[in-house]
Amino acid sequence: MISFSSRLADETKYLRASEIRDLLKLTEGKNVISFAGGLPDPSTFPTEDIKKIIYDVLDTYSSQALQYGTTSGVTLLRKALVDFSSLRGITGITEDDITVTVGSEEALYLIFNTLINPGDIVIVEAPSYVSALNILRARRPELIGIELTQEGMNLDKLEEVLKQLKNEGKTVKLLYTIPTAQNPGGVTMPLENRKRLLELASEYDFVIVEDDAYGFIVFDGESPPALKALDKEGRVLYLGTFSKILAPGFRLGWLIVQDRNYRRVIEMLKASIDLHTPTLTQYIAAEAIRRGIIINNIPKIRRIYKEKRDAMLKALEEYFPKDAEWSKPIGGMFVFAWLPKKINTTDMLMKAMERGVAYVPGAGFYPDLSGTNTMRINFSYPKIEEIQKGIKILGDTIKDELSR
Repeated sequence: MISFSSRLADETKYLRASEIRDLLKLTEGKNVISFAGGLPDPSTFPTEDIKKIIYDVLDTYSSQALQYGTTSGVTLLRKALVDFSSLRGITGITEDDITVTVGSEEALYLIFNTLINPGDIVIVEAPSYVSALNILRARRPELIGIELTQEGMNLDKLEEVLKQLKNEGKTVKLLYTIPTAQNPGGVTMPLENRKRLLELASEYDFVIVEDDAYGFIVFDGESPPALKALDKEGRVLYLGTFSKILAPGFRLGWLIVQDRNYRRVIEMLKASIDLHTPTLTQYIAAEAIRRGIIINNIPKIRRIYKEKRDAMLKALEEYFPKDAEWSKPIGGMFVFAWLPKKINTTDMLMKAMERGVAYVPGAGFYPDLSGTNTMRINFSYPKIEEIQKGIKILGDTIKDELSR
């Protein structure tokens, strides 16, 4: 067999394997309590409703749902998404502003590969979504991480960095943020901070990429409006996903871009990759919106995740060392923990797995791969009794490491 190693394109050297996907493979089929994945609780899937929709779609739309479609997406779904977006405060858009993507992951790929040149300055949260960082790294920008606070990105630090760059004659191309129930940090940016971020974007003329994956699953108080809802200049590119509110197996997301010429560029790239997003799942999602299945199921998702979040925070308080810190998420699926500097969570992972617990080491969530003493722990997938047991094991493992 020939080897392809010597034949690889130069760009492949910038690709990174997903540590999370690798961990899921390691824990599959093993007796391990996994806090590693970002998996929704299967009990939140509206399975019976989806079964009925599938039959109805095939009865009503079979000639369209099983056929090739347009790159922008099924019109029925894009029209439904106009109304659905208003639930996040987004108005003044039409179906022509929406492109349906293969999950929000593809939307990130399309944006970053059409806007970023090598050497462009891109600002991200530190920590940030690891898949977004991996897509970004392949474009070879200058990545600048801005630390998180309990209120999202530290905007004082951001403004300081922007002023310094301006004094050096440099400009920022774009800023990527998950302002609501951030992954992995679990923190949420309040309304006033969102307004200030948009003011900074206008003053320093950069684009904001808003990843709103968790906007519908805030369970303490009301979810703040999306940044896109406050955007008066069209500089916010908005990403939504059905993975957290319907089912991740559909691989469905959407992108709101109001600049027609730029949207055409995005859709040309998409057409060259996959032609279009699968039509059958688009019709299913459109019907799930039209029938109120998604919006009526969201309270159930919030209730289940709130119970699990509460169980995790209680267990962390009981079992983690007193000098550890962790986020207090008001929504989403994750808690992010900062451990004493002595701990290297990558080195500790195999020891934890030998005891029957998996998590994601935090270094990969940082643009500079710092954060070696941090970890992301997921509460949406494991059962409450697994959360209690697993956090105790993890706490004992950390304490053993500290005693060495």
